[in-house]
Amino acid sequence: MTEMPLSAEAYLEGLFEPDAELERVKEGIRENGMPEISITPGYGRLLTMLTRLVRAEQVLEIGALGGYSGICLARGLSAGGKLVSLELKQEYADLAHKHLREAGLGDKVEYRIGEALDSLEALSAEGRRFDLFFIDADKGNYPNYLEWAIRLARPGALILGDNLLMRGKTTDPEQSGNAVTKMRQFNESVARDPRLEGVLLPAYDGLAIARVRE
Repeated sequence: MTEMPLSAEAYLEGLFEPDAELERVKEGIRENGMPEISITPGYGRLLTMLTRLVRAEQVLEIGALGGYSGICLARGLSAGGKLVSLELKQEYADLAHKHLREAGLGDKVEYRIGEALDSLEALSAEGRRFDLFFIDADKGNYPNYLEWAIRLARPGALILGDNLLMRGKTTDPEQSGNAVTKMRQFNESVARDPRLEGVLLPAYDGLAIARVRE
């Protein structure tokens, strides 16, 4: 029987050893009946690398889920750096924090619970500024999150956003729901907003990387 060729993503992922810590996070998410929608391993490695490359001291994550992306971001923080993670649900933040503590990163993260837009407004009022942002929450608010990230960014900060393709919905002209429409708006902003220089990666479910111009 002829074997089917691997997808490009499956082939490339197979070159790396599994990350035992992150595999435990995925198992914890599964055991707790949470959506299994963490960022892919390849993009997780990219989050860590980009956080290191910009020598990020302050990172903001919108959407904690079970802590998978939080671990990836916290691993790349500069010494003494901090991750602020916004999460709507207390139980999700609790599990995420548990996983970061088990990974030896619990002291690097601060969770804020509730509507992300409210937390973003509070962070602005506090004068907080960030070197890197990761957006992976409700898709209908992606354009709002992008505006807040630009407002809260230090010069040259990076803004990352996951799930640009929404499993094919974004590119399907028959799809016109609010989340799809807002994601298209987000993607167009990353590509065209003069305040940003951006790239949109199509692998997996799509990832935006944008730098805030100085």
